[in-house]
Parts: sequence; structure tokens; C-alpha cells
Amino acid sequence: MSSDDYLSFLREGKPAPAGAAAVLLAPLSGVTDLHMRRIARRLGASAVVSEMVAAAEFARGGAEARLRAEGSGVDPHVVQLAGCAPEPMAEAARLAEANGAGVIDVNMGCPAKTVTGGESGSALMRDLDHAERLLAAVRGAVAVPVTVKMRLGWDHASLNAPELARRAEGLGLSAVTVHGRTRQQFYKGRADWAAIRAVVEAVRIPVIANGDVGSLAEARECLAVSGAAGVMIGRAAVGRPWLVGEIAAGLAGRVVPPLAPERRAEIALEHYAGLLALYGPAIGIRHARKHLAAYVEAAGSGLGPADQTRLLTTQDPGLARDLLRRALLAPAAPAAIGAAA
Repeated sequence: MSSDDYLSFLREGKPAPAGAAAVLLAPLSGVTDLHMRRIARRLGASAVVSEMVAAAEFARGGAEARLRAEGSGVDPHVVQLAGCAPEPMAEAARLAEANGAGVIDVNMGCPAKTVTGGESGSALMRDLDHAERLLAAVRGAVAVPVTVKMRLGWDHASLNAPELARRAEGLGLSAVTVHGRTRQQFYKGRADWAAIRAVVEAVRIPVIANGDVGSLAEARECLAVSGAAGVMIGRAAVGRPWLVGEIAAGLAGRVVPPLAPERRAEIALEHYAGLLALYGPAIGIRHARKHLAAYVEAAGSGLGPADQTRLLTTQDPGLARDLLRRALLAPAAPAAIGAAA
């Protein structure tokens, strides 16, 4: 999807002209940095969502929040905001729009204790009246489309995602994303794609299904079971930012050959260099370690334990680049992704 196609999808509920479902990169706090998002979008993701941005900190001008919300080179620029009070959320939304955001997403799904303990994220699903006030404040603050990401509910005794989705639709939100677990499940077990169908049937706006989609076959099954208009891919794309675009292409009926090791190495090295430039060498090296480990694991590299340890602990960017290149130029061959998969 082009940026225009995705915005049309939000405004009209229509997929791309080819009829393909939307396939998005999920917001992963501390993971989906600007450069990972740039790469995933360039390689075919319908849209990519920023890391979760603390609204109050962003409204105060906090440096870390600004970095998380940065979207230069990403179109459409989608910023996800988290907070517990309407006023800071509205102000953060206005600032994000002024800084180029084309879509504002509201986080009502994060299960982390540090977030829910502050009555943000999925904790908002325990009080739908308050959640509605927060969504209304954001919707009223900006002219761009507003979406919301949620879970099935706080626990299995309160599976209230359909009701929250109805309220979001009534306020004029453009789409909802539902992770197929409750907050109390965190990431245990398997996401319940079938349970998302109740949300799809409750609203007319697009519903995006999220949770445990890591392949074209899983994306197809998720869409069939949930009835959703698209899928959002999170953890499976770490170390494989090209995966989102590959699945999007496969759903559109295009055969996508596996990336050659040389191309995977180029992408990983681009990501590493981008992190050093974005955060500075000291912080960038620390931030990159999770990505380096994921690239090596995803490639099935034969890099020995000693060299893997060196890769993840070295303070020398040159050595890290050499080890990463060596790891990715001799990986296990991935299976092709295509229309017949």
C-alpha cells in the first residue's frame, strides 16, 4: 500500500486497489525505532507505528519521547501515544500532528506493569467511560485520523473490546487494532484470533488483528478466522524487518523470493548504522544489541558462541559490523514466501 492507499483504508475502510489486506508493523516499546520503521516501510509494510510515546513526557518536550515520536522518512507517519489523562493526551496529539504525524494511535493495549500501574495502556479497559473521555480528547484535538490499539479485555471476565470499539467508532475514530489476548495473559499461550471476530462484527470501521502472526500462512489463517481487514506484526519482525512487506506481498498474490544473505546483511548493517546516528555511539550500541541478536537468530547463523558474545558486548562498532556481516553471510536458507504458500 502507498501512504495514500493506507489513509484511504482508514477513511473509507477500503483495502489497497489490488484488494490486499493491510499489513502493519506493530509498535514495540524500545524496539521499533525510527530506522527499523523506515526499513520495514520501504520494504512493503502498509504502515509502521512508532514506539509507544508517553504523552505527558512528549507534551513537556522530553528528549526520549521526541526520539520515539520521530518519523522523518516514514510515510504515513503514525505516532502511538500512551497516557491516563485527557489533557496531556490531547496536547501530545496536537504536537505530534504539528510535527508531521499523519495518524495518531492511542495505546489501550500495553500490558506492562510499569504502564498499567499508572492507569495507562490496557488498564484503561477497566474503565470504559474514562477510556472514552480520553479518546474523545484526542479525536477533538487533531484533524488527522485517530486509531486505537487494545486487547480483548483486562481478563476473561471482562472481554469488553467490542464495546470499547463501538465507543471508538462513535467518536469518529478510523480503525481499531485488537491483540488477541487479555491483559492478564500478557504474552502467554496463543493469541485468540477467533475472539477478535466479535469486535469485527461490532463495528463498521476497519479492525486490525494482532498477535502471533509470523508467516504468510498465519496471516491468512488469522484473517479468515477473525474476519479482520488486516494484520499487525510485532515480535516476529524483530531481526526480520522485511517480513511485514513479504507478508503484504503474499496476501496480494505476489510471489516474493527470499532475500539473499548479502541483502539481509546490508539491511542489518543499515539498521545498526542508523541506531548509532540516532542515539549516538554509546547509547546506540546498547540499543542495538537486541537487534543484533535477533538478526543473527533469524538468519540461523553458524556464528560460534564466543563470537556471538563478542558481537553483543563489544564497544567497537567496526568489530560489531564485521561480526554481523560474517553471521549473516552464511545463514540457513529461508523458505520462499508467495501466493501459493
